[in-house]
Amino acid sequence: MKSIQPHELNNLQLQTLLQTAIAPRPIALASTIDAEGRINLSPFSFFNLFSSNPPVVIFSPARRVRDNTTKHTLENVLEVPEVAIGIVNFKIVQQISLASTEYEKDVNEFIKSGLTMMDSDLIQPKLIQECPVNLECKVQEVKHLGAEGGAGNLVICEVVKIHLREEYLNESGNLDQIKLDLVARLGGNWYSRNNAENLFEVPKPLVTKGIGFDLLPDEIKLSTIFTGNDLGMLANTEELPGGSFSSNHEDHRKAQELLIQNKVEEAWKILVNSPI
Repeated sequence: MKSIQPHELNNLQLQTLLQTAIAPRPIALASTIDAEGRINLSPFSFFNLFSSNPPVVIFSPARRVRDNTTKHTLENVLEVPEVAIGIVNFKIVQQISLASTEYEKDVNEFIKSGLTMMDSDLIQPKLIQECPVNLECKVQEVKHLGAEGGAGNLVICEVVKIHLREEYLNESGNLDQIKLDLVARLGGNWYSRNNAENLFEVPKPLVTKGIGFDLLPDEIKLSTIFTGNDLGMLANTEELPGGSFSSNHEDHRKAQELLIQNKVEEAWKILVNSPI
């Protein structure tokens, strides 16, 4: 394993490494306004949800690595502590990239990117009509993490109103993960897309307790066929099936094919020599 201490890399190298390794990252399309009423729109991938009650999101307009300057978004929220955050999906990803261009202070990125301004209900910054979700936020605090290039500035925001485009809702009125088709940032110029082809579900063991790796029989745990993911699915069962367990590679391959289809109970039936 290659090991690196942060001080061994220059700022750009460290930023590139971290942004590539810590990914995918959701994108906040931040709409802000300064004290003179000038509108700014810019995307940030240092962004996430940190509390649901109260609803709090945080994004970070970091100081530029190349020249240690600050971004208009940061300057705006320090003057007018409000922000509208649009959630980004594949349908508008190219426009979002365009909005990241470092235009002059008096340039409105809504116009440059072809996105549509909508009035907010509770804050001054504009909503982004094309975004599937808009969050009206009050800025609680801006926490500066340093004074050098690359240093983050945590903009801690309380969500005061949420707007959902109805075409992204399911029959129950909830956001549909597949319809959303969200995108996320990776390293360099890379993005990822969360569409129907690459989404998958993993049951959360919140109420039930899986038996865990340690209680898997050696015939299963020491298999050269099963991956860690395969064993994780088998170990998430509440109770180990009764009977003896197969160490046959062909049985393991058949069980693995069932696990790929999320058919855990059927996979166990293949692995137990006597009926469950």
